Amino acid sequence: MGQVLDRLQGKQWRRKKIREITDKVFDHFKNETGRANLNFEDVYIGVLLVYNDINKRLPGPHFDPPSKDSVRVMIQENDINLDGEIDREEFAKLIKQITADAFVVVSQGLILTLVAAPTIAMATKKATEGVPHVGKVVQKIPTSVYASLLTLAVVLIQQAHQ
Repeated sequence: MGQVLDRLQGKQWRRKKIREITDKVFDHFKNETGRANLNFEDVYIGVLLVYNDINKRLPGPHFDPPSKDSVRVMIQENDINLDGEIDREEFAKLIKQITADAFVVVSQGLILTLVAAPTIAMATKKATEGVPHVGKVVQKIPTSVYASLLTLAVVLIQQAHQ
């Protein structure tokens, strides 16, 4: 139940999840290399890993990771202490900046699905009134339940196409 309530908090939940992902990736490279900070190669591989997770776990289109040149520029912008390497806080800020567009697209797709599907459900329920046998069954189902079932069907179809 706590996880459901966390998700309803929106931005805080998303920030927490992004931070968990960045900490996991940062710790992976820190443990592998033994260094306290990440160099360009580590950061770029980390960006690729984050985008791989985004494409596997989030609904919506495939997101291409940024080019090496754009990551190099972002590293320079986020390297606060100008040592040429990225520490944990700088890495978290960089990943948040890079993935912002992907989360906007996913959020818009989910909103569209959750608004359009119930509207379509209402229209199809009305349209089934004249269909023999099916119309009577559909009319007996409460509107809220019918809309929820159709919304769930739309979400499942979207996930199946990915």
